[in-house]
Amino acid sequence: MRNPARRVDGDSGWSEPIAAVGLDSFEGRASPRTWLYRIATNVCLTALARARTHRVLPESQGPAVDFAPLGEGDREIAWLEPYPDAALDGILDRAPGPEAHYETREAIRLGFIAAIQELPSRQRATLLLRDVLGFSAVETADLLGSSVASVNSALQRARTTVGQLLPSGETHTRPALDDRQHALLSRYVRAWEASDVEAFIALLKEDAVWTMPPWRQWFIGPETIRAFISWAWRPERGRRQHLVPTAANGLPAFGYYRAQREDPQWRAFAIQVLTLHDDTIASVTNFVDSRLFAGFGLPPVLPRTPDR
Repeated sequence: MRNPARRVDGDSGWSEPIAAVGLDSFEGRASPRTWLYRIATNVCLTALARARTHRVLPESQGPAVDFAPLGEGDREIAWLEPYPDAALDGILDRAPGPEAHYETREAIRLGFIAAIQELPSRQRATLLLRDVLGFSAVETADLLGSSVASVNSALQRARTTVGQLLPSGETHTRPALDDRQHALLSRYVRAWEASDVEAFIALLKEDAVWTMPPWRQWFIGPETIRAFISWAWRPERGRRQHLVPTAANGLPAFGYYRAQREDPQWRAFAIQVLTLHDDTIASVTNFVDSRLFAGFGLPPVLPRTPDR
């Protein structure tokens, strides 16, 4: 969902207007939006053809497990990473076509992004162009240099695959957080900062999911999650916790800081992304990588107050 007018080189980090690459080809027969997306689509398809892997979440790496103490994380896997909402404001397409099937912000949810990476590249492009950006079948066929029949067939296969991979209801548009959910997040912060295991577990949906990239292990259900949290928060570790609110992929999120009892500073540990269901927590994804904090405008360390 990057701005279609820019290209980013993943190795060097530089960015340039991709429209400049094909500026001479613009003849005014299509709208500037369509022309830009044609260029962006071709760039992305070329990049996908060269890619050796795709980014994943632990749920795709094996079934949920019973708790056992964690070993080393698997950093050889290309894990999916959270994207700060503050950065999304400048790149989301605010004018999807009339045939859009998903709200634009639904299309940047972690589950959706993970699911579409399981699609072949042209199916992925077709789904995004048709169901997220709302291009017609005729426009999509033109963008991809294909036929309408091929586009419709690819779209049907892509929808089926994504529907099978996403949790039930994941693709439905969620309203803004209501008062109950704001209160839920406040209780979540209090439970974490007090290391109150039972208060945290009480907030979870009956089939809540807990994941922690770069660890493959992931857990389902309050009892299994309780076993892990009780181990992670055991008092003899002398660890304190602090959460700073943020937002990622259209979802509530927190910068999770930790400190030993005598440490004068909070130290960045993980970005937590939460999925809510009514007034319960349906999932917590902990991206354990302090390097992610910079993208959210969060410092690597924070001073501790005497009472914390």
